[in-house]
Amino acid sequence: MAKQLPYPVMREIFARFQAAEPEPKGELHHTNAFTLVVAVALSAQATDAGVNKATAKLFQIADTPEKMLALGEEGVIEHIKTIGLFRNKAKNVIKLSLILVEEYGGEVPSSRAALQSLPGVGRKTANVVLNMWWRFPAQAVDTHIFRLGNRAGIAPGKDVDAVERAIEDNVPAEFQLHAHHWMILHGRYICVARKPKCGACLIADLCQYEDKTQ
Repeated sequence: MAKQLPYPVMREIFARFQAAEPEPKGELHHTNAFTLVVAVALSAQATDAGVNKATAKLFQIADTPEKMLALGEEGVIEHIKTIGLFRNKAKNVIKLSLILVEEYGGEVPSSRAALQSLPGVGRKTANVVLNMWWRFPAQAVDTHIFRLGNRAGIAPGKDVDAVERAIEDNVPAEFQLHAHHWMILHGRYICVARKPKCGACLIADLCQYEDKTQ
């Protein structure tokens, strides 16, 4: 595990990320807070592209908890059967839709605890929703962020919770809102698991990773 990079280096890294892409966007398609919750919940062990393909027609038909309940579990399955664990995910989508209607007046709650009380919504999903919809600087740590954080020294940690805390503690405040998006995109497309594209990396000179590629 790399050591935590010092503040001046962290500041330079995120300044470069910001200069390259001032307003990074998540890649999951959604139209409101509800479709965002559903899309992120469906993305577990699935690609964003696969989820977007599955939800394209689903969200045209059911973009509220009430409409999702009317569609029913079998109806949801028909739309999402191309993604992994689709039966369990469909069950969770219907359960969370029912809870939203019965306990939250059909609205998606804006606290992490309330979001995590929904079936199929863990801390990472809650953080994505808080960040993307309410623009709260929550850090959703996925496999890409975990890899990049530990390789580069941006946010080293033994588990996702430790990496999340490292981002919150060490990324300068003005970069916190977009930090996890910059890191996800960099990990997904540049600092990939096998043969990272160090030759195309805009922070290669600041990164602690020893086995750099060309």
